[in-house]
Amino acid sequence: MAAGKHPGGGRPGRPVVAAKKSSAAGWIIALVTVVLVGGCIGIGVANRDSGGTMVPAPTANERADTVPILAQAAASQGICYGWRLESWYGSAPVSVGSNLGDEVAVVDNPSCPRWVEVVADVRYTSESSESSDYAIVRVTGSPDIDRSDLHAVETGLARFGLDSDRFVDDPGWAVCRAAVALPLLLAETGVVSPAATPSAQPGAAVSPLPAAGSDFWRDRWGWLLVIGGLLLVTALLFTVGLVQRGRQRAAASAGRTQEKA
Repeated sequence: MAAGKHPGGGRPGRPVVAAKKSSAAGWIIALVTVVLVGGCIGIGVANRDSGGTMVPAPTANERADTVPILAQAAASQGICYGWRLESWYGSAPVSVGSNLGDEVAVVDNPSCPRWVEVVADVRYTSESSESSDYAIVRVTGSPDIDRSDLHAVETGLARFGLDSDRFVDDPGWAVCRAAVALPLLLAETGVVSPAATPSAQPGAAVSPLPAAGSDFWRDRWGWLLVIGGLLLVTALLFTVGLVQRGRQRAAASAGRTQEKA
């Protein structure tokens, strides 16, 4: 046996180095996979939790159209009218307004010793939950108004198609529509006289809501992003695997060449 040669004729140092490099590459790939997949899933979950349970407020036009109608009724009947839209998940109201203006409440307002307000509390559940979306609608008023009269106004909203399902479908539109109906319904109880010059006819047929369409894709863009991230990781792993395989073949070929030499 010639001095200085390994009994196997090879060079044992190279496989150890190659194994270390392969192990390091594996850790890098695993880290990249965790970061990408975790980030995509986090974005999807965040979007699902926020967008899927967010209660939309009335549009600017809906609020702007509602305030003057309530202002005319309040001036004629001597009582304030307002609305309040709340979300089960939020501490602050989604929208509040009255005959005094948008974002001006009638409750505890010195300008409104007598008042009536429609309050809608809407809850949207995530699609992963077994619970259904629902809305609780009630009519409240100042202490001088009997609860039985307020209950009559509350039940009267159904005549305008303003049931809980309508508040779930379009809460912003529904709460403004309910506020406009308050002067007529309260006059029917005898608490106030009919408005002298009504500018709207709450008793008219309710205009149909636009088709809601399928909610299958509601808040699913986050999950599509997750799928895209997984496909990206798969492509990355496949590419890295090909590169590593090519390097291993080149190293093996170079080793055989040196052994022959």
